[in-house]
Amino acid sequence: MKKLILLLVAIIFISCNNETKQTIELEEVPEWAKEAVWYQIFPERFHNADPSNDPQPIDMAGAWPYFVPDDWQVHPWTSDWYKLQPWEEATGRDFYGNANIRRYGGDLQGVIDKLDYLNDLGITAIYLNPIFEAPSLHKYDASMYHHVDNNFGPNPEKDREIWATEDPNDFSTWKWTSADSLFLKLIEEAHNRDMKIIIDGVFNHTGTQFWAFKDIVENQENSKYVDWYTIKTFDDPNTEENEFDYEGWLGIKDLPEFREDEHGLVSGPSEHVHAIVKRWMDPNGDGDPSDGIDGWRLDVAEMVSHNFWRTFRKWVRDINPEAYLTGEVWWEDWQNNKMFNASPWFGDQFDAVMNYRFTRAVKHLVFQTEEIVGPQGFIDSMKAQYADYPKDNIYVLMNLLGSHDTERLASLIVNPNNWYDHYASVKDNPDFDVRKPNAEERAKQRLAVGINMTMPGAPFIYYGDEAGMWGGDDPDDRKPMVWSEFEYEDETTHPFGKERPVDKVEFDQELFNWYKNLIAVRKNNKVLSLGDIDFFVIDEQNEVFGYIRTLEDESAWIVINNNPNSFSLDYMNPELFPMDKSVTDLITKESYKFDNRKLKTDLQPYQILVLK
Repeated sequence: MKKLILLLVAIIFISCNNETKQTIELEEVPEWAKEAVWYQIFPERFHNADPSNDPQPIDMAGAWPYFVPDDWQVHPWTSDWYKLQPWEEATGRDFYGNANIRRYGGDLQGVIDKLDYLNDLGITAIYLNPIFEAPSLHKYDASMYHHVDNNFGPNPEKDREIWATEDPNDFSTWKWTSADSLFLKLIEEAHNRDMKIIIDGVFNHTGTQFWAFKDIVENQENSKYVDWYTIKTFDDPNTEENEFDYEGWLGIKDLPEFREDEHGLVSGPSEHVHAIVKRWMDPNGDGDPSDGIDGWRLDVAEMVSHNFWRTFRKWVRDINPEAYLTGEVWWEDWQNNKMFNASPWFGDQFDAVMNYRFTRAVKHLVFQTEEIVGPQGFIDSMKAQYADYPKDNIYVLMNLLGSHDTERLASLIVNPNNWYDHYASVKDNPDFDVRKPNAEERAKQRLAVGINMTMPGAPFIYYGDEAGMWGGDDPDDRKPMVWSEFEYEDETTHPFGKERPVDKVEFDQELFNWYKNLIAVRKNNKVLSLGDIDFFVIDEQNEVFGYIRTLEDESAWIVINNNPNSFSLDYMNPELFPMDKSVTDLITKESYKFDNRKLKTDLQPYQILVLK
């Protein structure tokens, strides 16, 4: 009896401890995310390491614009972006009429082969745009969630054969394709380099080729998946017209939305998504998540019920208590340029969001040449954000300067005075400038990166920004990656035949080195990732300001000259500057001195100092 009582006490103790631990873990952010340096990869455009798996017309069936020319070919990786290939000219369509038919053949072996490049850059965490089977180039129109796209793996035809042996609604029949196995190898190789890896979860909608939706199209109201989607009307077989209608994301019929109730996704798709979470977070099902992904980026998260994301977080944390969840919570009112305050999603749902508010604040400060906000305006923007969000969430935000959904950083600098992410390509704005940045604009890019690497929140690099790539919003932000080992055609073509400069396309080693150096500075100085922040304005009119980062007894002073002219600094700060202290600029390794709480030096145009 005594042994039985002791056993019961032990069980109760362990149960209580686990309950407490789970409660803490559910609400807390993962510590590793506070020191992460993110890199976003758009797989189809990153690196084509295996031409044998390149997409074929069959792989594009069901994707907009719903046709593939007879003489279609995979696009040359190094070609002039806007120049039409002969098969494109034969369609009679302009560049934008052909852009979504293009495929460049990027694959997962290409990502694996470039992990050492990312490691050299200093990246610690990778975010992959969707990798699941889908006919489009972007993969936000999934045909299935339980398999990686066969064109990302080594044996597309064999993978098709495996699909045919499964019941997609019965996870006990699921197998591992060659593409799946290669993705698991990518996870292993990333983890071997101490890199985390998260993937895009698109659970608001699917594509029209998704297996459950196809069953509804075929069987209409008799489909066993009829409750998975919001069907408005079924087809009447007694009429010539097809009356079948359903809800699509933002009304887009290519992307049918899962049905929701007060809990979020209804039971069918919800249970399926739960199985998907388990499959990719613990692939071998042994309870050890080290062979799985480290988290999710959740697409159009504001369009899915908070209740579902609360459940989703529990699913994820039950598998991996250190997993990271970030949501795409962005435009509350795009028409009126209003972004969300994302705080309602933090705590019991997400650790972070893709922080476009940070991008906009940097844009207003560094890039705009009209309606200048100045240092105080930037400081006010950041303080407003810090007031909105819990401190731990601030430190794991994805502080991006560009993504697959916006104009690239370099082109944002070239076109600085529009609202961010509004008519940000020549397709939507005839005055949008497609050219390469000039020297002063590159200086602004370096300054923006310096700010990104020295402020609270996790720095985030969109593939190729460190290599000097430029381009407007989708599709121009999705050019094939510029690699140093390739020779590229000059960009000479304008999509609408206008005059433009001849721009040389090549890997920008100097810019890469700047990114690499700033990443190393951040990684080697925890105060820049984990420290508190206090701002100070030196000269509002000349846009000279700074901030101090403090962590226990460690401090770093960042001084910024956001000005095209040099500035003679002679500034005293009794509260934030030390009495007498010799410091080093962590970027250039040059020595400076605080003398009687004063800093005196000459700042170069768009210079940033990181003094410690």
